[in-house]
Amino acid sequence: MAEEPSVLDYVKSKLAFWKKETLHLPSVDEGSEITQATENLAEGNQAAGQAGASPLPGQNSLHPPVRFIWTALGALVVALIAQRTLEPGSDPRLWLPGMVLYTLSLALLVVASLSNEWPLVDLKPDAEGSFPLKVSLDGLVLLAPLTLVTYLTFAGGYFTPLNVILWAFTIMACLWAFWLPGPATRSWLARLWRTLSKPGWNITISRAAVGVILLTAVVLFFRFYRINQVPSEMISDHAEKILDLYDLLQGKTAVYFPRNTGREFLAFYMAAAVIALFHTGLTFLTLKLTMIIAGVLTLPYIYLLGKEVGSRRAGLMAFAFAGIAYWPNVISRFALRFALYPLFVAPTLYYLIRGIRTRSRNDFVLSGIALGIGLHGYTPIRVLPLVVVVAIALYLLHRQSRGMRKEALFGLLIITVVSFIIFLPLFRYAVDNPAMFDYRALTRLGSLERPLPGPAILIFLQNLWAAMTMFFWSNGNIWVHSIPYRPALDVISAALFFIGLALVIIRYIRKHNWTDLFLVVSIPMLMLPSILSLAFPDENPSLNRTAGAYVVVFVMIGMALDGFFRGLESRFPGRLGSRLVLLVGLVLFGGSALLNYDLVFNQYATEFTLGAWNTAEMGAVVKSFAETYGSMDTAWVVAYPYWVDTRLVGINAGDPTRDTAIWPDKFASTVQDPRAKLFLINPQDTADLQTLRGLYPQAAVMEYKSPTPGKDFIELLVPPQEGALK
Repeated sequence: MAEEPSVLDYVKSKLAFWKKETLHLPSVDEGSEITQATENLAEGNQAAGQAGASPLPGQNSLHPPVRFIWTALGALVVALIAQRTLEPGSDPRLWLPGMVLYTLSLALLVVASLSNEWPLVDLKPDAEGSFPLKVSLDGLVLLAPLTLVTYLTFAGGYFTPLNVILWAFTIMACLWAFWLPGPATRSWLARLWRTLSKPGWNITISRAAVGVILLTAVVLFFRFYRINQVPSEMISDHAEKILDLYDLLQGKTAVYFPRNTGREFLAFYMAAAVIALFHTGLTFLTLKLTMIIAGVLTLPYIYLLGKEVGSRRAGLMAFAFAGIAYWPNVISRFALRFALYPLFVAPTLYYLIRGIRTRSRNDFVLSGIALGIGLHGYTPIRVLPLVVVVAIALYLLHRQSRGMRKEALFGLLIITVVSFIIFLPLFRYAVDNPAMFDYRALTRLGSLERPLPGPAILIFLQNLWAAMTMFFWSNGNIWVHSIPYRPALDVISAALFFIGLALVIIRYIRKHNWTDLFLVVSIPMLMLPSILSLAFPDENPSLNRTAGAYVVVFVMIGMALDGFFRGLESRFPGRLGSRLVLLVGLVLFGGSALLNYDLVFNQYATEFTLGAWNTAEMGAVVKSFAETYGSMDTAWVVAYPYWVDTRLVGINAGDPTRDTAIWPDKFASTVQDPRAKLFLINPQDTADLQTLRGLYPQAAVMEYKSPTPGKDFIELLVPPQEGALK
């Protein structure tokens, strides 16, 4: 009789997958004694339930008790403790205990995975067949000349009615060439028309739908709550953006905005749309709304990606945890272009992975559209084409690509052409202005602005380590869009991400599916814009340049939760299992929500307010003066080194075109103006205060006491001369 293989033999066979001698544990279909006992137990419990009694554990040796998922629970608890030890607070801050505990959690997790206590749902099987490699010749014939003409008309670097119309026709010709109108498209349109044409709609809301609605409400609360207060102030980058937006509203419809080392156009046109819809004007609120909306629009595609590589519940958990998380919330609220990076990473990856799995050519087209639009958003997304190429390469190297390699390469061609056509206006600008287009990236990657502070390879490896540990240790020192030196994830999310990442790696070792390897590899690749800051390594890691990676990070968090829930349901089928899943889910989600609330609305809000200059308060003083006593033209901020950006005072006062700065050599020129005057002065600037008092002995001098410590300023108010007009 052959000796039955041990658990150790099974583990060794899985780890040494290249030997192709994988052993298999008995499955449900193989009729093992364990399976049979489990089935007997289920039948016995069902019969007992029908009889009105339930057997006690151990009451009958033929019906063994259900074993709880203690190993999986141990892995989760130890991971939570490990992450708690890595949180800031202790001095000195120690990393060794956390690493030891995470190693123990990993060991428990491997055992839990092999014993199916913490299972990941299998990836969906690839569809059969393939898609045609031919294109529409009519569309292709139109595409070539339209592309050339459109390229030529963008020579000036501005959008005009002519080149926008030509660009739109070029995009339509591209879609005509590659899109496959089939039964699915026609069926979807027919269903939509039937729904819209009905005289009345019957809407049924299930309990699951109510749960989704409640989760969405919580997410929207986290994203929009205290929108005017968190963060409380603008910084100089916002002044640059407001001025660019002002130029756009004055008719300067630029393809690329060169102010402050250059910015792509998409964020400004989105902000202009927000102004048109909500009448918010040239304000910080407009910038915030624009990026918060972008952040919210990212979440449905995080759900879809989680559903594609996991399950519906994994996608929903990814949606929920990303929706309340400190990292995505803060970079959206900070109101620069950061949220545009993940906004287009999510659909690009979703349609790419689904297109490969379902053999859908149209999904490759949609992936190309998302990529092309995204390239007009935020500079770090320029790494995404490389991520797409790596995805196709990994697919071609795995057995899942057998019989589909030509189609995959054709899909890559589709993504390339479609994204290029949409990128065309900015491509023309890059050809005409390469130095401006590449300046920001080159100053970080090379020695254009400053010499590298060490060997490039050593800096790269150090940056890579810092970026890959940012989820658990430090998200960098940039206080304006992060809490310095704390992990990028809260305790619960970090522990779940560690587990999700480990489970995906384990699933890859067991199943050898390219998707799992790509998910793992995509994280550092999407963080490359931060990692490649070789000239300024102190800027790495940063939550903004790594933002594209959070799409995959939260998908892994959702997959980890779904696996834990499946382990519970397998041990406790029926209503008890569902209640346990609900209880555990509420505890973990509620705990994460409380932690992230504190991170965003207490810690980050306080850190930011203490770090930023109070230009909003100064702007309010100037606005009140202009409306009641004087004029905007006669209100100034006395320039002082390392103090406020005087443009922001004008913006907050309601005049985005006015720089309120005045220098000491201009003081005397104000005497001839008979109107009332207001000077705002730094309390440390005693010399200029004395000069102004000499010029205006009749002036009233008051100290403005700010609620924020260290942010007081002096108001010197000069009354108008007799008979002077306001």
